[in-house]
Amino acid sequence: MGALPELIWGYLIHLSYNMWLDCDSPDPEREYIGYRPYLRFDEDLFHQLLEQMAEAGVNMLVIDLGDAVRYQSHPEIAVEGAWSSAKLREELARVRELGIEPIPKLNFSTAHDAWLGPYSRCVSTKEYYDVCRDLIAEVCELFDGPRLFHLGMDEETFEHQKYYLYALVRQYDLWWDDLFFYVAEVERHGARGWVWSDYLWHHPERFWAKMPTSVLQSNWYYYGEFDPENVRVRAYDELDAHGYDQIPTGSNYVLPENLPRTVQYAKEHIAPERLWGFLQTVWQPTLPPFRERHEEAIRAIKDARRAYEA
Repeated sequence: MGALPELIWGYLIHLSYNMWLDCDSPDPEREYIGYRPYLRFDEDLFHQLLEQMAEAGVNMLVIDLGDAVRYQSHPEIAVEGAWSSAKLREELARVRELGIEPIPKLNFSTAHDAWLGPYSRCVSTKEYYDVCRDLIAEVCELFDGPRLFHLGMDEETFEHQKYYLYALVRQYDLWWDDLFFYVAEVERHGARGWVWSDYLWHHPERFWAKMPTSVLQSNWYYYGEFDPENVRVRAYDELDAHGYDQIPTGSNYVLPENLPRTVQYAKEHIAPERLWGFLQTVWQPTLPPFRERHEEAIRAIKDARRAYEA
């Protein structure tokens, strides 16, 4: 695909936080982990964070939409308080006015598709494909033809669903057939498919045999020591060697310095023509109790930019 004219400095924010089905989990963050039938998103905080992103040099905002939009094609999945199409367009215009490119994300991994409501239990059926096709088409229209579309597809394993009341894992060719379906749909609307790369950690042979190089990759690693013998770190090198374009992903979920360290490692190990940029994640809802976590993550982008330019 070639290098981008401008390196991406992206930030992932969750409009919908309904990624997990209800579960019987000992996780102390259970209050925010499970599905809720109402919007969990603070608009004032979002606007303040946008200003900080612009000041920090963020030029792409990946918005996990989920059930936080009242889609005209499938309003039945919307939670209470979901944004209308008009509201979403208004907010996308605000993002663009700050010089930030908005990119849609719908995570179709069965580990993170609680936002699909009843359709999360209809995976890989005709009804499911029809709904996914409709949603992808409508989102592409709402975003005025985005160049990228993040499809998620991470952590679809039984281990990640061991506390779910309803667990579902697609295996072998079914997982791939569904991925190819999503990718074809976003490409039909002029966007490039974008996925998390952790499938590679568990099934490298199948990944290399089946994953098209046209699909943009975001490997992720959130710790401090970048040992190339670690399978999660080594994936950056292997993706590069196999010719995949990458947007490495960091996070302050474990430590604030992760993104600058990710940037330094990627700069040394990924060919410039395949390094599209970087994505910062916080993995917390956009709510006031997590303001400092978001602000810390945005500050880390400044540090990461300095690490890249050094």
